[in-house]
Amino acid sequence: MLVLIPVLDDTKHYWVGPDEIDRLLRRGGEWLAGHPERELIATRYLRHDRALTNQALERLLDVDDIEDIEGANDNAEEAVERTISLHDQRIDAVVAAIKNSGARSVLDLGCGSAKLMQAILANTSVEKVVGIDVSYRSLEAGARRLHLDTMTPRQRDRVELLHGSLTYRDRRLEGFDAAALVEVIEHLDPSRLESFERVVFEHASPRAVVVTTPNVEYNVLFEGLTPGTMRHADHRFEWTRAEFQQWANAVAGRRGYAVVVSGIGPDDADVGSPTQMAVFTK
Repeated sequence: MLVLIPVLDDTKHYWVGPDEIDRLLRRGGEWLAGHPERELIATRYLRHDRALTNQALERLLDVDDIEDIEGANDNAEEAVERTISLHDQRIDAVVAAIKNSGARSVLDLGCGSAKLMQAILANTSVEKVVGIDVSYRSLEAGARRLHLDTMTPRQRDRVELLHGSLTYRDRRLEGFDAAALVEVIEHLDPSRLESFERVVFEHASPRAVVVTTPNVEYNVLFEGLTPGTMRHADHRFEWTRAEFQQWANAVAGRRGYAVVVSGIGPDDADVGSPTQMAVFTK
């Protein structure tokens, strides 16, 4: 077992330079490239220096620009789903579920570039929307999308972006009425789902939780998607309808929630809808 102490100690005071990248890659070896939280590890090891972090990830993944590979993955998934406007349908369905919950404060967990947050701010009277993501790059994109630098003080009080992980308890996530996770859980390793469940349903414990995830059965209807492949290069799994229902029922039973599972997008008689949505309520 290898423990990178500088990753655990996030209050380092010594100067960090390019030589630390070599040290990280030597210590990380082959396991770091495939680690689901490689960006968080590199970021903390390199003392939140974004330029050094990107250099480390570029070398680790053997690419010329980390933005290119991340953007290509996102664009590939959007291209697969664009023919049925699935992204817009997902956002609309989640916003409707949040409205129906009566929530006044909402967490967007794994907020990415804040597309859901933007829709919530524009289409609801929610008083507070907080987004959290493990990627600094995504948070910066979210800040640009929301125009945080030009918001009026009143609007700015409604929104906040936080850096953090969904598999470690974070007291900043407690006390909210609702939480949304749009196409997030499939990016977690299955072994981390139990930790994620505790963080969201036990510790944060909002009154309502909305979760969407791909329905792998529907993939056969997407043109251009090679049979047997998933919609995004970073997906750790994609569940069938039965698998998602089983997971949702088990979580609801363990954590004191009721749950309703439905589909988003065109409903095929054989394979269902492309996206699955679970709405958990206390």
